Amino acid sequence: MQIFLDLMLAAGKTGFNLAFFVLMPIMVFMMAFMRVLDHQGVLRLAAIVVAPVLLVFGLPGLGAFAILQILLVSFAGPVSTFRIMDQDVEISDRKISSSLAAILTMSQANATFPLVVVGLDLPFTMATSVAGGLLASFMTYRIFARDLDDHVEKSAAEEIKKETQKQKLVQTIMIGAEEGFQLVMKALPMLVLAVLLVNVLKAVGAIKLIETIFAPILSLVGISGAAVLSIVTKYIAGGTAMMGATMPMIQEKTMTAVELNKIAGFTINPLDPVGVAVLVSSGKRVAAFAIPALKGAAVGILFRGIIHLVVY
Repeated sequence: MQIFLDLMLAAGKTGFNLAFFVLMPIMVFMMAFMRVLDHQGVLRLAAIVVAPVLLVFGLPGLGAFAILQILLVSFAGPVSTFRIMDQDVEISDRKISSSLAAILTMSQANATFPLVVVGLDLPFTMATSVAGGLLASFMTYRIFARDLDDHVEKSAAEEIKKETQKQKLVQTIMIGAEEGFQLVMKALPMLVLAVLLVNVLKAVGAIKLIETIFAPILSLVGISGAAVLSIVTKYIAGGTAMMGATMPMIQEKTMTAVELNKIAGFTINPLDPVGVAVLVSSGKRVAAFAIPALKGAAVGILFRGIIHLVVY
């Protein structure tokens, strides 16, 4: 019992250090910055500009906004956009499914930006996110969801309506900073539990067993067995938990930044039980047409993963 208590205390200390001294400064600044861009209409303008191109891949105008939200805010950022899409009868079932596929493939900001601190290649990860997301959307729209209902789209300018509520710049910054703070506080329990999971697995020898089983396969692509823990944690407990498990390993030198970039294509995305549950909760239509989106996302993530393995 004493051993388990020691593991819990160590996990709590590590989790709090990660949350308050690594995540907090990054997320507070990024959310404040994104709120300012949103307040000034920059995000909406960007979404409207790229929307005509994205329509080729089966993405509506609001899909462009959802992409910006996941890449620059968090995996939960697109939920509000999907809720609007779900209620808009002018946006087809087919395009909702293809939009979900794109979001499930792309890197979520709440994991991406903190991992930059320990060596994640941000520009490359963003680039593969967009490429993989567009491929996932295209495959879903053209193949996996081709039997779903489709409609004529409204223009992006009509879909992406500017907020009528006016706020002062200082208020906007404070709101964004508070949102960043709340995101970190919500992530804290998962961070502590993730670190505790790692500590327990180490204590019972499960890490060594997993490394022994998968090390020969991973060594073929230049990845050590230690990276298996990040992969397993991601697909069981989600991206935030993966981040919480990975950062201490890199800081302790049991995993390298190069290995992080190698597995980033497979692990930094919201395609996990937590991410899928949050996104499909945004509406009935989103949940109803999730299966084609999952198939498309699998293709996009495989594409991203191979690119990361080849480049790194």
